[in-house]
Amino acid sequence: MKAFLLAAGHGTRLRPYTDSTPKCLLPIRGVPILEIWLSLCRRLGIAEVLVNTHAHASAVMNFVRRGKNGIHVTVVEEHELFGSAGTLLANREWVTRDDKFWVFYADVLTCADLNSMLHFHSPCHAATLGVYSVPDPQRCGIVTVDASDIIVDFVEKPAAPSSNLAFAGIMIGTQKLLNAIPEKPGADIAFDVLPRLIGRMRAYPISDYVLDIGTRENYETAQRTWPGLQGDLQPREVLLDH
Repeated sequence: MKAFLLAAGHGTRLRPYTDSTPKCLLPIRGVPILEIWLSLCRRLGIAEVLVNTHAHASAVMNFVRRGKNGIHVTVVEEHELFGSAGTLLANREWVTRDDKFWVFYADVLTCADLNSMLHFHSPCHAATLGVYSVPDPQRCGIVTVDASDIIVDFVEKPAAPSSNLAFAGIMIGTQKLLNAIPEKPGADIAFDVLPRLIGRMRAYPISDYVLDIGTRENYETAQRTWPGLQGDLQPREVLLDH
């Protein structure tokens, strides 16, 4: 399988940490989050990863060039942000022969067993979303599920949340997902795509550590609470495209 690693955000809410460092290279207990994600991808047997960049793109390129993770990494610089869904659409040809692929938000920190999520995924659905319980559902993309884990509602940052199950920024997508992306500037996965797929997605509950580090408060929390990745393999060579 392949994986999109969405890493092109400005990181405005993380300033001053992101004044000179891209969000995906901020260290979590000394380890850049991009390195953590590439380690997770290696555990999953993912051979190819596409990383999109915008702010401080050269720093991301240099980091990947020096890395050793045994993964073929394609770095795509967006001079103007495409939006999370726009990135998938712009690079659709990269997965045109794949019946499924991963989509990871690079500012999410997790040590979840994603192999179990892969086994949970059904090819009859457009996507499988990793979800987790949050204390502040008004700040998140909130899902409502039925007894079969089918997503029957999705609202981004709802004023009156119907549940506390939030989209974790971890998803298995399909060609059906790509077909649902509108042709519009800045198309966003949460606002523009997932609401179109109600009844055609499943929710995989994640009970392991998940934290969105998109704010200074959460980034600082991660330094105290991140348990790390246990039993990881030794790094190997990265093959770089750009």
